[in-house]
This record gives sequence, structure tokens and C-alpha cells, in this order.
Amino acid sequence: MIAKLTGRVEQIEADRCVIDVNGVGYLVQASTRTLAALAAGEVASVLVEMQVREDAISLFGFADAAEREWFRLLTTVQGVGARVGLNILSALSPRDLVGAIQAGDRGALTRASGVGAKLAVRLLTELRDKAGAMPSGIGFSPILPPPVSGLEADAISVLVNLGYRRGEAALAVDRVVRRLGDDAALAEVIREGLKELAR
Repeated sequence: MIAKLTGRVEQIEADRCVIDVNGVGYLVQASTRTLAALAAGEVASVLVEMQVREDAISLFGFADAAEREWFRLLTTVQGVGARVGLNILSALSPRDLVGAIQAGDRGALTRASGVGAKLAVRLLTELRDKAGAMPSGIGFSPILPPPVSGLEADAISVLVNLGYRRGEAALAVDRVVRRLGDDAALAEVIREGLKELAR
């Protein structure tokens, strides 16, 4: 069984990525939350859940252990396959899931693609007693960037508004600030960040 992959992110698509580990490219399906934390060309570690069927071996990647644990729990509910499980994790973070289930918030669950009213009720009913014991995702994540300063946060926000993924914007800004220093002007950080992202 594959439990974790560490390698260069070769390609990122809407719902999956390719991670090159020593020359072998692994196709990993993931939530938008996990994919946003990855940057093409960078080395990343992703926790993996492997599913083996007669016709396919599928890998599902997660930014942290909390997301993987929730994926495992969600897919125990009838009607929630791997695709819907990832859709739920794309719409709601582990912390949001805990809150939604404990509050009985059916509307929050139906924001996920593939989750209708009936399935939302089933999720609330079956997971109500289990949600409190589940991880909320607070804490260290193996591939998310560290907390950022005000300057970095402002620069990242601008780059995200320009259409870049938050993960790749954060990595670019981090490299620029380490090179220019914390006293660099915001405009300069943004300009250099765009150059980093264009490479």
C-alpha cells in the first residue's frame, strides 16, 4: 500500500496532479484545497489513500492527516464514493465539516458537488456522533507554507486576485521576500513574485 508520496509536482489539473517520484509519475486525485497548496515544479509531500479495484488502482492525495481521515470516514457513508468525498473536502475544510455536522447544517453540505438534500441528511445522521472525535485540521500541514507576515499576506492576496493559486503564490512570495528582505516595498514584491511565477 502507498501511504505517502514525496516528489516533484509535474502537473496540476482541476482535480488531480502528477507527482514524479524518482522518475515514476503518480497520478493523484485530490481536493481543490490540497491542489491549491501544491506548485508545479516544486517538491511536495502528499499523504495518500490507495484504493484497489478489479479494473483500476487509484491514488487520492491529501495536504494533511485530518483531510485523509475525513475522506476515509466520508466514504463509509452509503452514496459517498471517492469523487463525492473529494468534492465535500473541496467545499468544506475538516474544521468546517466538524462545525456543519455538529450544527446539523444541511445547506453547508449541499454546497459540495454531488451532494443533494437526501445525501446531506444521511451524512448528518450517520456522522453526528463521530464528528466530535474527528480531527479539525488545525496544526502543521506537511505541504502548506508557514504563516506569513503582513507584507507577504498582502502580496499573496494580490497574486491570488490576479488568478494564481494560493499555494504557488505563497511559495513565490516567500522566495522573493527571502531574497529582498522584510523591508521590501509591496509593489516590488508583487513585481518580483510575478517574475517567479512566470518561470
